[in-house]
Amino acid sequence: MASKNIDPLKRVEDQLKKCVKCGACRQNCPAFTTFQREPAVARGKVALAQHVLADDIELDDQTYLAMSKCLLCGSCVDKCPNDVPTDEIVIAAREALAEKRGLTTFHAAVGQVIKNRTRMKMGAKMAALLGPLFFKKVPETSGLRLRFPVPFVGNKRYIPEVAKTTFMEQHPEVIPGEPGKLRVAFFVGCMTNFVYTDVGEAALRLFRHLGCTIIIPKGQQCCGLPGMSGGDVATVRDLAEKNLAEFEKYEVDYVMSACATCGGALKRLYPLVVGKRNPELRERLDVLAKKTMDASQLLCILGLDPAETGGDGTVRITYHDPCHLRNHGLSKQPRELLKGTPGVELFEMADADKCCGLGGTFNVYHYDSSMNINDGKSEAIIATGAQAVATGCPGCMMQLSDGLKRHDSSIEVVHTLQVLARRLKQ
Repeated sequence: MASKNIDPLKRVEDQLKKCVKCGACRQNCPAFTTFQREPAVARGKVALAQHVLADDIELDDQTYLAMSKCLLCGSCVDKCPNDVPTDEIVIAAREALAEKRGLTTFHAAVGQVIKNRTRMKMGAKMAALLGPLFFKKVPETSGLRLRFPVPFVGNKRYIPEVAKTTFMEQHPEVIPGEPGKLRVAFFVGCMTNFVYTDVGEAALRLFRHLGCTIIIPKGQQCCGLPGMSGGDVATVRDLAEKNLAEFEKYEVDYVMSACATCGGALKRLYPLVVGKRNPELRERLDVLAKKTMDASQLLCILGLDPAETGGDGTVRITYHDPCHLRNHGLSKQPRELLKGTPGVELFEMADADKCCGLGGTFNVYHYDSSMNINDGKSEAIIATGAQAVATGCPGCMMQLSDGLKRHDSSIEVVHTLQVLARRLKQ
């Protein structure tokens, strides 16, 4: 008989009942577009979860495979007429699978890495040092290409260069601003800290321009979202508690994130995965969530005048909506900042709000499918004739770069903050 270990799914039993199997999710699900199988779509996953609760199917390999075919992009949730939180249901199902079967070798390794920032830093240093041995430069464009297959990675993908010095190592914990101005804590995120350090520099330049005091808590950890891909809820809870304690050390007006994924973790994942299970932490996590703002949102709130970011020449840019910004209704703010900047011409791509196909470790487990999803995004970017594509998530930046290079495109991939900071008048 099926396992009785269904507590995680029991917690979402009422949510499961909301699904009427109408199929609206089929046309909005990026996973369904590539797999074309019912278990890959939201209602298929809901049906599987309901069967597990009814104790008439096993949490077996096929159930695991079906639940892995989700990018947690929230497209189905956003368009569902009954507001079924499929992402929450998938998270619960993955947790149940992990409890019964244990974590896969890959996800266990991911958990060991992301819950130890020191270990991550050592790994990044080694990657920067040994990069020339394992990677080759991509001609005419930035980035690297694997010379030979590596477990879980292969040698198809393009990899951004790892920074020789992390962003957090380059800056003090407190960067004083003007008296009476706001105090902003910076949740840096792993990709910004170890890879896209220029994104962090752009954030600092913009918020210092506004006179803010910037605090970069040195004890902050990974947001934990990669752990959700394998149902490693224990690691997510551990990281949430550590980050909460670290950011509570400082009296700040806002917690700013320049990564849509990290911001989504602080605003929704922590209250959902940790707060609901731990009443003692729920109120504190809710406070953190309310203070957390995406950088583009906060720049608008603080009144950055895009005219102050005028520069020489004109650049044609298109914009990709990260799922974790779109899910929080943050699509207008980055566009307003870009469109209001002298010398920046914004051209909308088709389906700008469609997922790029990264989905955390979905890109690792289902790389070819991930890039199939990305093909449409790359084609839409190229069709605009833009010189650059801007976005608000370093993870999306990596995925978009990979896809464009596969299409032999030299279009630059940048963060919205980089566009603004590059043209900032002194």
